[in-house]
Amino acid sequence: MTPPKSKVDLYAAIRRDARVGMSYRALMREYGVGFRTVKAALESVWPEPQKKPRPRGTRLDAYKPLIDQMLRADLDAPCKQRHTVKRIFDRLLDEHGAEAVTYPMVRAYVADRRPQVAVEAGRGVVHAFIPQSHRPGAEAEVDFGDVKVRLAGELVTCFVFAMRLSYSGKAVHRVFASCGQEAFLEGHVHALSVLGGVPTGKVRYDNLRSAVSRVLSSRSRAENERWTAFRSHYGIDAAYCLPGIEGAHEKGGVEGQIGWFRRNHMVPVPEVVSLAQLNAMIEQRDEEDEQRRIGSRPRPVSEYFAVERPLLQPLPDEPFETGRLFSLRVDRFSQISVRTNRYSVPVCRYG
Repeated sequence: MTPPKSKVDLYAAIRRDARVGMSYRALMREYGVGFRTVKAALESVWPEPQKKPRPRGTRLDAYKPLIDQMLRADLDAPCKQRHTVKRIFDRLLDEHGAEAVTYPMVRAYVADRRPQVAVEAGRGVVHAFIPQSHRPGAEAEVDFGDVKVRLAGELVTCFVFAMRLSYSGKAVHRVFASCGQEAFLEGHVHALSVLGGVPTGKVRYDNLRSAVSRVLSSRSRAENERWTAFRSHYGIDAAYCLPGIEGAHEKGGVEGQIGWFRRNHMVPVPEVVSLAQLNAMIEQRDEEDEQRRIGSRPRPVSEYFAVERPLLQPLPDEPFETGRLFSLRVDRFSQISVRTNRYSVPVCRYG
């Protein structure tokens, strides 16, 4: 007879044989268990949950009330004059002779206990998160990330533009020498042409200067005029994250995507002759990434994107000029000034 695979199977087998008339003694002999196990199996189909062992005592136990007292005192102390782990450890040694306590023990306890003390005092916030869900073709996220590139033999810092569709996870990347407004707009043009359309709902951004000239309130923004014109041309509905750390999680999809892309496709540091060569490599890798599965999703990105692509709103027929136009005056040194740079021009242009 094949032995039961689990305790639930064991209980089921005991109950089955008991129904055909087997005695306690026969069941004990058949399954190699004791009287209590047979009795418990006949009383309930579910085994009792295994009891957790009591935690073992540590050398820190005697000092935990002292640490808690310090952490509670910190709740009313100035922010810059609260106990660090090092200061707590030093006080335990100097004031209480805790020679048997080690710094890692104190560090681990303070990391767990500090937020608990704040919650117990009604000062802390219990954080909970709900997984987001997105409608196909409705939402996207945009961001820049810095990358190191060995360009023509020189190690330089470049910036990778990324647009990620929230439903499918399809992402498009483009590397630029800067993250100025021209690169910001050109990255949009490239990404939208690759995706074949524009999301019908919100596209989330942080408060980068290429789009936002001033933060008016938590959600209200004064936009850059060229960005407003670009949005109007493509029909992009922009949504801006809260400033600072509070809004960091609002577009976590594209921030995580940039980190994943950098770790998987920019290691080791790419060596290229030009950014055009690098972007050609990146386009190929974006296509290859459509075959990967994100997290616990059952299907690859390409299958989700096949559902999403027909739902995007079509691109405009006319292109948008992403370059910046300047009306400049030639000075008496036969030079023009463009932003922070000066360029020489023919003398005949003076005047």
